[in-house]
Amino acid sequence: MPNPSMIDLDVVRKAPLSREPYDFFCAQHFLREDAVGGVRQDFPDIKKPGYLAVDEVLLKGRFKTLIDEVEGPELTEALSQKFDRDLHPYPRLTTIMGQSQAKYGAIHTDGASKVMTMLVYLNDDWEVDEGGRLRVLFDGKNYEPYALEVPPTMGQVFAFLRADNSWHGHKPFTGQRKVVQVAWIKDQAELERKKKRNNAAQFFKSIFGR
Repeated sequence: MPNPSMIDLDVVRKAPLSREPYDFFCAQHFLREDAVGGVRQDFPDIKKPGYLAVDEVLLKGRFKTLIDEVEGPELTEALSQKFDRDLHPYPRLTTIMGQSQAKYGAIHTDGASKVMTMLVYLNDDWEVDEGGRLRVLFDGKNYEPYALEVPPTMGQVFAFLRADNSWHGHKPFTGQRKVVQVAWIKDQAELERKKKRNNAAQFFKSIFGR
């Protein structure tokens, strides 16, 4: 029988934890092999660019199950143990991207309201030289050299503790780029502010188309 779980927490537990230039890990096969087909089939038909909150997207089938699992306490516990930091007190913000624009990927650290960010990529393949491959960086100006480059392919997971030097970004890419992002936020008030900002950004994109 297929495993009813969509994600493999042992992938999180066993992945090497890097400390330089900041705390992160990256691993393949976060999605179980028998879950991939259902996630691919049930991924929402997203036309808007950028990250959309889960309540802005029609979730169904196995993709909805995936979202339920990444928002579950079991994953939070595995990540808490991985990074030796209790993430359970922090509310989560889960967002989904289906379409990327060339302006995305600028080098940044994530805002100070974030404690941790996890990215799960859901693309079937990705060319090495076409941009859109997240890089772990050493400063806020240069895409090279980099400590790690993450191909955004199906089941690839990348997670890091936010820090003042948690620089990351990717070279420009326009087109379909499927990502689920889960962020652990410092408190509920910050979470609500982020949701309002995201809603406002999507509103203006719907008006101006960018």
